Amino acid sequence: MKRTQTDYIVVHCSATRASQDFTVRDIRLWHISRGWGDIGYHFVITRSGAIQPGRSIESLGSHVRGHNSTSVGICLVGGVDENNEPENNFTSQQMISLRLLIDGLKQLYRGAKLMGH
Repeated sequence: MKRTQTDYIVVHCSATRASQDFTVRDIRLWHISRGWGDIGYHFVITRSGAIQPGRSIESLGSHVRGHNSTSVGICLVGGVDENNEPENNFTSQQMISLRLLIDGLKQLYRGAKLMGH
């Protein structure tokens, strides 16, 4: 299904440790194993800062219940410590890539609000 409106750009984390360098392929497999048709996010930013495309940008995401029809989802790999407690362990490369991606999406979807999840 195509998204006809984009009101939000939503940033998520994978809730994985800094030592775990997952990719869009890994997250896609997790989501499919949960019964979803594809990865829920439109973009994944790996530990190295690589921006990997996930679900088609025109498609409805599956990342924020109740808001998937009006949002684009970005997932940063990381976000928890070795005890699975929340931790801001994102790399500087990820932050640079996130800023570039958000800037591009804000140009594409003027007026979209940036949100965290």
